[in-house]
Amino acid sequence: MQVTETLSAGLKREYKVVVNQAELDRELNAKLMDLSKRANIKGFRPGKVPVSHLRRVYGKSAMAEVVQNTIDAKSKALLEQKNLKPAYQPEVKLSDDEGEVRAVMDGKGDLAFSVSMEIIPDFDVKDHSGLLLTRHVVEVTEDQINETLKRLAANSKSFDEKGGAAEKGDRVTISFTGTIDGKPFDGGSAEDAALELGSGQFIPGFEDQLIGAKAGDELTVKVTFPAEYGVAALAGKPAEFATKVTKVEQSKETAIDEAFATRMGFDDLAKLKEMVKERTASEFTQMSAMKLKRDVLDALDNEYAFALPERLVEAEFNGIWNALVGEMNRSGKSFEDENTTEEDARKEYRTIAERRVRLGLVLGRMGEQANVQVTEQELQNALMARMRQFPGQEKMVIDYYRKNPGAMMELRGPIFEQKVVDTIVAKAKVTDKTVSKEELQTMVQDEDEPASAT
Repeated sequence: MQVTETLSAGLKREYKVVVNQAELDRELNAKLMDLSKRANIKGFRPGKVPVSHLRRVYGKSAMAEVVQNTIDAKSKALLEQKNLKPAYQPEVKLSDDEGEVRAVMDGKGDLAFSVSMEIIPDFDVKDHSGLLLTRHVVEVTEDQINETLKRLAANSKSFDEKGGAAEKGDRVTISFTGTIDGKPFDGGSAEDAALELGSGQFIPGFEDQLIGAKAGDELTVKVTFPAEYGVAALAGKPAEFATKVTKVEQSKETAIDEAFATRMGFDDLAKLKEMVKERTASEFTQMSAMKLKRDVLDALDNEYAFALPERLVEAEFNGIWNALVGEMNRSGKSFEDENTTEEDARKEYRTIAERRVRLGLVLGRMGEQANVQVTEQELQNALMARMRQFPGQEKMVIDYYRKNPGAMMELRGPIFEQKVVDTIVAKAKVTDKTVSKEELQTMVQDEDEPASAT
């Protein structure tokens, strides 16, 4: 193998690799010899097919495999020989000259190809053992427990049928048929649907028009679908719903007592309160960890500055930008609505992309040096958590991740990243500071997270 460096600029590298025809021929003969032992061709005894005959019949297809295997092997050898760490899968190109390619496939020419890439930048990992951090802690109060209990009681409230007009907070049972321009549309009809007035379950304005209705009333509800409605065919369209009210019920306040705790599946009210306290504490702990992680990443971002692989930054930026534009299109908003311009927004999000890539590389190097590993059990736990986000579609989720190694890497990345952050926190000087729930929520709201380190 002959290797010639054709480009070395910043992080960009390109090499020309030439494998002589004699080496290709040896590989082809070896492949055909192996095939001759297994080939079953009419007119020849099993295992006795001459290599010369196989070359005439299968020569080109076998050479195609030899060429691909040679490119893979020599590209890998090149990276090892030059001690290169590519930032992404290197790009391999064969000669554009059809005559050269044909000569290679006919076994009459040397194989020449180029390998281009950007390499991972070289930087030293600094000592962060003296890093000063503040862990923001929220204590669970009795008021917070009671607030959660009230929400639970409101969600499990019961209703009694009543006479007279429906009021806000009442539940009505309705049947309706929706039309746009006089024509029914998909999803616009229902029978005996229960609707709590004021809950915001239906299109804005729908519930308000049912206030004052009685059982047996028939009325036409006129509304306009929001411009950002999820179904594009309905977004912004005026609609009419021929509606019949079959029942009106008023809610009964649910007492937070031992009977309520039993209905919720607990031995007594004390056990219910204990569960609420534990879950609330867990929620605050997660918020605190998010804030602490952000502080670690901010500290790292201030410590490191080095050239970044352009393709990684571009890929990260495109992912962020496409998500932003998609959300703006769904909501009908413009850059002007956000008090900015597209040019300024692009600059802002490219800076975010650069931060994510830089931190990803730093965390990757730190994790490598600390020998951070993601266990199979941790991956399975992440997969189970992902499945729970799609109830009823668990098999589809499992099949997707099993068939897509890249998707499994997406699950692995955040776990690896958090474990690296944990190693930094373990060596840092951390001071606890008690804050309110509202203060901590403000701290973590809308915070930008880096891309996975791997």
